[in-house]
Amino acid sequence: MDVLDRLMDIMDTLRAPDGCPWDREQTHKSIMKCLIEETYELAEAIEDDNIEDMKEELGDVFLQVVFHAAIARDNRRFTLDEVVNDLCDKLVYRHPHVFGDASVRDSQEVIKNWERLKRKETTKKKRESILSGIPNHLPALLHARKIQAVTSRVGFDWENPESVMEKIKEEIQELEAAMGEKDPDQMEEEVGDLIFSVVNLARQLKIDPESALRRTNKKFTRRFYEIEKAAKEQNIGLSDMPLAEKDRIWEAAKGKC
Repeated sequence: MDVLDRLMDIMDTLRAPDGCPWDREQTHKSIMKCLIEETYELAEAIEDDNIEDMKEELGDVFLQVVFHAAIARDNRRFTLDEVVNDLCDKLVYRHPHVFGDASVRDSQEVIKNWERLKRKETTKKKRESILSGIPNHLPALLHARKIQAVTSRVGFDWENPESVMEKIKEEIQELEAAMGEKDPDQMEEEVGDLIFSVVNLARQLKIDPESALRRTNKKFTRRFYEIEKAAKEQNIGLSDMPLAEKDRIWEAAKGKC
């Protein structure tokens, strides 16, 4: 028995009538959030370069794939074998420069061919737009980056990072005007435009905005811990600590973390 068969046998045992009540009750929708959470945990392990955690989290993500396949098989929709075989067919079809006679100059041409072949696949539903294939439930930063990446492949893009910087300055001015008018709806729209432009700048600089923001979140958290630590040592509540003292500790923490 190979490891995949062993895993499927364990899943079958868990979902059997005399198995685990929780596993038996699950549906695609009920465990959807688990896949999202496990994916973010894997991303964190990769960012931290923690190999042991990566191995564990990859297993947790793979469990979600197997779980969904087991539910689908029990409902007579598809099996794990079908999932894997369809994936194999897709990989071969979308890499004609490896498995066929096509040739490419670089990775950018590979991406363009990949998108062209996706549009030709007869198994895909007819799309009204090149943006139709981008899932709407993606996190907003990732969604924005995907939109920009797709449109850039058909030539709708900024020429360079400097031109995006000018757009960011323009968006800041428009946000300031909305703030002056105290229009909540307009302020929300302008904040969205500003963030979208910053995502564009990150993409131009070949920086993943999601990773960049997570890095800043972690940095902020580490430095804020220093403020909490100082408040505890001084035996005072955070709310009672003067803002000037918080700022002093924050500035000192910048040199350490």
